[in-house]
Amino acid sequence: MKRAVFLDRDGTLIRDGGYICAFAQVEFFPFAAAAVRRLNQGGFLVIVASNQSAVARGICSEEQVRALHRELQDHFARQGAEIAAFYHCPFHADGRVTAYRRESPLRKPAPGMLLQAAGDFGIDLASSFMVGDKADDIEAGRRAGCRTVLVRTGYGRMSESRLAETGPRPDLVADDLAAAAALIAPDADSGRGGG
Repeated sequence: MKRAVFLDRDGTLIRDGGYICAFAQVEFFPFAAAAVRRLNQGGFLVIVASNQSAVARGICSEEQVRALHRELQDHFARQGAEIAAFYHCPFHADGRVTAYRRESPLRKPAPGMLLQAAGDFGIDLASSFMVGDKADDIEAGRRAGCRTVLVRTGYGRMSESRLAETGPRPDLVADDLAAAAALIAPDADSGRGGG
């Protein structure tokens, strides 16, 4: 069985720029590629699991989201940082696009994307981590049976205050993805270069 680190996309892997439909809109954290490399070197698959309600809201098409994820995967690969897969949930109960207007077991805080990835890749969820900046990320990881890490980028600082009062409490808290990677894979070398 493999170990994985599941990453939220916006606010964790890349800056949260609202509804992002194209690669040109992406703002990278300078540490992101080195953090992914460190996780790779620590023996973890890196898999992105992202709610993308922009599809249900009619802001992006699902093909635009898939194309963006292919470009992100290529961007990181060129820096020696392997993201094994991107999973996304295009559904939302209040969506404007009829085909995507529904509740979904894939949408975080439900664990569906993590469970699907575990089946696809043979992942031991109990030996894996979910890293994100929102309560929904922490809850999805908890429900999947993963350890959880809240990062303080994106909505993380606000989420940290709220989770301290309401739960679920993350297993770990880190300033950003680089710090999270150092906690998860302390013996791995992050290598050099930006994100």
